[in-house]
Amino acid sequence: MRHAEFFSATYSEARGKFLDACTAAGAVVKSLRNPNAVGPQGEALYTDVARFGPAESELLFIAASATHGVEGFCGSGCQVGFMRTRSHEARPAGSTLLLIHAMNPYGFAHVRRVNEENIDLNRNFVDHSRPHPASSAYDEIHPLILPDDWDGPARASADRAIAAYIAERGMPAFQSAMSGGQYAHSDGVFFGGRAPAWSNKMWRGLLAEQMPGRRRVAFLDLHTGLGPYGYGEPIFLSWPDMAAFERARQWYGTDVTAPEAGTSTSAVVRGVVATAFADLAAPAEITGIALEFGTMPVAEVLGAVRADNWLYARGDPSSPRGREIKRQIRDAFYCDKDDWKGMVFERADAVLREGFAGLGS
Repeated sequence: MRHAEFFSATYSEARGKFLDACTAAGAVVKSLRNPNAVGPQGEALYTDVARFGPAESELLFIAASATHGVEGFCGSGCQVGFMRTRSHEARPAGSTLLLIHAMNPYGFAHVRRVNEENIDLNRNFVDHSRPHPASSAYDEIHPLILPDDWDGPARASADRAIAAYIAERGMPAFQSAMSGGQYAHSDGVFFGGRAPAWSNKMWRGLLAEQMPGRRRVAFLDLHTGLGPYGYGEPIFLSWPDMAAFERARQWYGTDVTAPEAGTSTSAVVRGVVATAFADLAAPAEITGIALEFGTMPVAEVLGAVRADNWLYARGDPSSPRGREIKRQIRDAFYCDKDDWKGMVFERADAVLREGFAGLGS
């Protein structure tokens, strides 16, 4: 079986493959429609939840894709592969497995990281009833991120200023300023929103249904865009819970990283989807990681995010320039090459099995 066959070229194709694999594998499927958006052809958009095992059990494993929509090309392929290769059957006896397909279906369908409100879902899980976190570092660079033009003097001037910023402070400082999450500029990148997004409320509602009675829960969030080509970096999600961090390292190995410890390719971010577990105040033991697959150098990835943001804020997605930018962001988060797909699936499958073993230990 060729691993490349698990992956798809569009959201609609990916959803079809996922649902077909669910049927063949005997999953119980629940489909949740996003009422606020449609796909590029006017099609309905869904987050699909596949369940294997009993509805109620002490052990629960959750694997999610497309928290950042365009990254769903990778995550969906892995989920389809889990079912087609029967890896889901390796879960601990009596346990429950949930595969969450397309946490952010709008972004997946429209080849964007963000949702229909330009919200980065993985920055949206903050307490919106309180003043939002300040983001002075992003405030400083926002005019450079979103110039008035893309092919004229404004962009050229902004590019020079960004180069000077990086030369003076370093790429990690620029990456942190740009990607840490901000709540002041709704037309900017890595915008965390000012209220819970539909996907946020959907995810919290799903967890409220699923968490009662669980003793141990593992969470695997599939991502792309950072790190070496094809390598899957396991990034711990619940800092500073050091007991959970050590448990994650026991399950997945000592290469588990943490942005807060300075060991990850990711900047420190706030408002990630795993925050919802803590907000439930459930007694279950939670062990969560993101598995981040590398595509291309970080400067190129950030450049693609910036270009896509400009396109929807100031440009025309249907123009020749728009089509070029859409290819750019797709390539930044999905390497449409058989060797990359093989590396990705083999790594994701190994991590899934390690998580199963840890959950049942």
